[in-house]
Amino acid sequence: MSETKKVLVTGGAGFIGSHLCERMLEEGHQVVCMDNLLTGDLRNVEHLFRHERFSFYHQDVTEFIHVPGRLDYILHFASPASPIDYLELPIQTLKVGALGTHKVLGLARAKNARFLLASTSEVYGDPLEHPQQESYWGNVNPVGPRGCYDEAKRFAEACTMAYYRHHGVETRIVRIFNTYGPRMRLNDGRVLPAFMSQALRGEDLTVFGDGSQTRSFCYVDDLVEGITRLLYSDEVEPTNIGNPAEMTIREFGEAILELTGSESKFVEKPLPTDDPKVRRPNIDKARRVLGGWEPKVALREGLERTMAYFKERIASDG
Repeated sequence: MSETKKVLVTGGAGFIGSHLCERMLEEGHQVVCMDNLLTGDLRNVEHLFRHERFSFYHQDVTEFIHVPGRLDYILHFASPASPIDYLELPIQTLKVGALGTHKVLGLARAKNARFLLASTSEVYGDPLEHPQQESYWGNVNPVGPRGCYDEAKRFAEACTMAYYRHHGVETRIVRIFNTYGPRMRLNDGRVLPAFMSQALRGEDLTVFGDGSQTRSFCYVDDLVEGITRLLYSDEVEPTNIGNPAEMTIREFGEAILELTGSESKFVEKPLPTDDPKVRRPNIDKARRVLGGWEPKVALREGLERTMAYFKERIASDG
């Protein structure tokens, strides 16, 4: 797009949020990155501070939000997103999904800005439908340990649609499936950071259950491309963005071992409560409404890029 817009990215110092800040700057926009740094990291955006169209607000979105001047787009990515984070921070996770989403939607209404919500495949829970398409309502345990994240995102979707229907706010909802790439935290508990860190350090790879549960891994550049297309589109209903190439957790670990040359072994631990047994997006809708979008980066290429980042981080962290 040629016209310069002003874009607010909440959770902008996080893994995905920081990549979106970069993309919006590349699009020629003015970017306001907002993050309370609870799980975000300034190192993810410090290279952007020298950019004249970039600014950073150290702000909790569950509190009063003030951004002076106009806003054209709001990308709401503020939320703990890894199991370690939301199991240790259940109240904060619920608050940012509920209060934070409500406040940011209020800001979008006041500024007449287009609002894009970062939702998640976790709204489908431990799915009984496979692969998962947007019309599936899910199989979620609201009182289980994962409920703080699942239900926060389900509420956020409902709140977003209410603002669209009742207040006429322009809204978009992306349901993000497993994503990986540079700037993931080494210890955030998700599959790739755990496996990659352990393999590079020569430690055994921790597998929960027998490793037969499946996931579908999308490289972050592909995800950002899909999100950007969704932002600019006219699609209001939730849209899956992810990689439909499905593999078992153990197969994924074996790919990392082969890439790193590690001789680490697998160590099995009990499967966490309500951990999804399968996860694969149906992306027919994304292909249809987002100009034929689909993942382009092959797993090997994405893992090589990610490994280079992890090696650098492990070395810098000692």
